[in-house]
Amino acid sequence: MFAGLPELGISNGEDLKETLTNCTEPLKAIDQFQTENGILLPTLQSALPFLDLHGTPRLEFHQSVFDELREKLMERVAIIAEGKEEDRYGKLEELLEKSFPLVKMPSIQPVVMQVLKHLPKVPEKKLKMVMADKELYKVCAVEVKRQIWQDNQALFGDEVSPLLKQYIVEKEAALFSSDLSILHNFFSPSPKMRRQGEVVLKLTQMIGKNVKLYDMVLQFLRTLFLRTRNVHYCTLRAELLMSLHDLDISEICSVDPCHKFTWCLDACIREKFVDAKRARELQGFLDGVKKGQEQVLGDLSMILCDPFACNTLVLSTVRNLQELLSQDALPRDSPDLMLLLRMLSLGQGAWDMIDSQVFKEPRLDLEVVTRFLPAMMSVVVDDHTFTVEQKLPSEEKSSLSYPTSLPDAFTRFLQENRVACEMGLYYVLHIAKQRNKNALQRLLPALVETHNDMAFGDIFLHLLTGHLTLLSDEFGSEEFCSVVFDGFLLTSFSSKENVHRHSLRMLLHLHHKVLPSYMETLMKTLEPPKQSSEPVKELYSQLTEKLEAHKKSPPPPDEAPTLDLGLHPVTVPTTASTPTTPL
Repeated sequence: MFAGLPELGISNGEDLKETLTNCTEPLKAIDQFQTENGILLPTLQSALPFLDLHGTPRLEFHQSVFDELREKLMERVAIIAEGKEEDRYGKLEELLEKSFPLVKMPSIQPVVMQVLKHLPKVPEKKLKMVMADKELYKVCAVEVKRQIWQDNQALFGDEVSPLLKQYIVEKEAALFSSDLSILHNFFSPSPKMRRQGEVVLKLTQMIGKNVKLYDMVLQFLRTLFLRTRNVHYCTLRAELLMSLHDLDISEICSVDPCHKFTWCLDACIREKFVDAKRARELQGFLDGVKKGQEQVLGDLSMILCDPFACNTLVLSTVRNLQELLSQDALPRDSPDLMLLLRMLSLGQGAWDMIDSQVFKEPRLDLEVVTRFLPAMMSVVVDDHTFTVEQKLPSEEKSSLSYPTSLPDAFTRFLQENRVACEMGLYYVLHIAKQRNKNALQRLLPALVETHNDMAFGDIFLHLLTGHLTLLSDEFGSEEFCSVVFDGFLLTSFSSKENVHRHSLRMLLHLHHKVLPSYMETLMKTLEPPKQSSEPVKELYSQLTEKLEAHKKSPPPPDEAPTLDLGLHPVTVPTTASTPTTPL
């Protein structure tokens, strides 16, 4: 406990033991030991007997003086470090040399740690000693750990890895959240709110102003994205940069070539829309990538692959198409739309670009603009025509029934092109938000086969199940249930456990709206096999309990609350002047 004192010429317990073993008069020896090793202040000696009279043990007195001096010394270390003196770090290194032998003494350790914390460059020998001792490494300040980490990537990786795992777990938990709502979904938190998350704050603190550590974290994120294809690593890449931006860490922001692009995109994500001014700024950054610096496209593509960026770009695309429809204009004639598609294409190609290390913007298939978008717009026109037709007086109505088939170009591009597929999926969400049952019944079956099974990804299913709560009353119709379940969700639930989970999540909220006979069949179909994961089994048992409780006490019809109460004011009718609110 008192190791290191002899090195500094200070007596310890062993010295006292030796003195008492070899002396003839123990009381005199103790008295002498106290005088030599007590506080060397002549005026204090005459005052100490007063403490004895008050029954205050000498240990208590010395301990309180020691604590006070330690606090003063630690304050002084901070003042020296923050001062302007040229030799301030020399003084601290001198103090470190004197105090480091006592680093294992619990009472002195805080002083040593304070000195280490305030030295911008701790002597390498001392760093190695701290790193080699688990206890010391554990208690040293993050400022010291940064100096250790920057030359020990493996050790830094061990520290960062649990945080990255935690981040992914949190994102996936949000996608499978028990809340099912169009108002509070995965994309609801603002960028600034997301950056207050525990993992982002911890990583920001661990990096500090150290560019080398920041680069290491980015390398970890690229590697994990390549290994897992998990797009949440792209979100973290953008969040981390913007968290450092919030703290004005110019040492890092000024050297990250993606900083201004990410900052501008972050403002768009906050508004859930890319306006014309910001679109020009973003285009300027993309067009400004110089020859020889193409590698930056790898990072830009990762930032655009972030689901929050992608969500904003596709919502802006849908809004843009609505405006083009109202102006009778063609998609190919809109520079804003072409830029949005260019950024979507770059984001969707992030994995391929980082994997191949060929840093070149992917060429957007022009047929997406000349074939797919017109086909999608024709679906919108069909729907609009039918709606107008229904409002005509009966004598002017034609015998038009709602179209059930889709243009070949629309279904082909859903299957073959990622950018087209992303837009098609968001168009489905858009019509669900408008409570458009007919259009939904026409489109859902086409989503069974999509590019890379994108329609069965967690993000889309999370949003779709939330949007379907707006059509909760339609689940009383067997035709609608059949389209949603038999025609879409149940086509892949047995091979994709996430689809099974999302189906059960939705039924937990809507079971009382579903036709009872159909619900019975669904429960048999969705019963989890033995090899299913715990979350699926748990959801199924919750649903079974809810159904049992519902059978025992059916709610009186006049008081039955609908899930979409209070949501009606949110929808804005689609007209030329007021495009629908973002999803």
